[in-house]
Amino acid sequence: MTSRTAHAILREILREHPVAADRWADAPFERIRLVQTASRGKVGQHLVQRLCDELLLESELGKSPGPWDIRIESRTFELKTATEGDNRTFQFNHIRYHRPYEFLLCVGITPGEIVFNAWTKADVTTGGAGRLVTMEKGANASYKLTKRADRMRPIEEFKEHILRLVGAR
Repeated sequence: MTSRTAHAILREILREHPVAADRWADAPFERIRLVQTASRGKVGQHLVQRLCDELLLESELGKSPGPWDIRIESRTFELKTATEGDNRTFQFNHIRYHRPYEFLLCVGITPGEIVFNAWTKADVTTGGAGRLVTMEKGANASYKLTKRADRMRPIEEFKEHILRLVGAR
């Protein structure tokens, strides 16, 4: 090899390419990007549980692994959390039809906002929540749902929407 290392060559090449603006830099929720991808779901579960506590909604986290992620007002939810990508969409992964939950709850985190939406399992299975795409070619066990932030609800509507959805109070 020449006197320059591959590391030095790569650093030189990277200086030649423009850098995209980082919408997350110094944003209120920038730290979520430092959380391991596999742990972001737990962040969403804890957020929803503590939000329920603040809003005086009955809630309980499910066992892991288990058939549902959180129970709210005695109803079971599959909970998915995603951060907003560069294309301004959320990709909610590993949605499964075969699990015995009643509702799907998706929480999206942008650099400065929290959004959500929730649907009945019937809506999920019939396309009412949106188009689900298989996560693995040729397999039908795990799906992803892609949503734009403007197709979600502001987190301030959480209590009202959840109570309406589950038919409580």
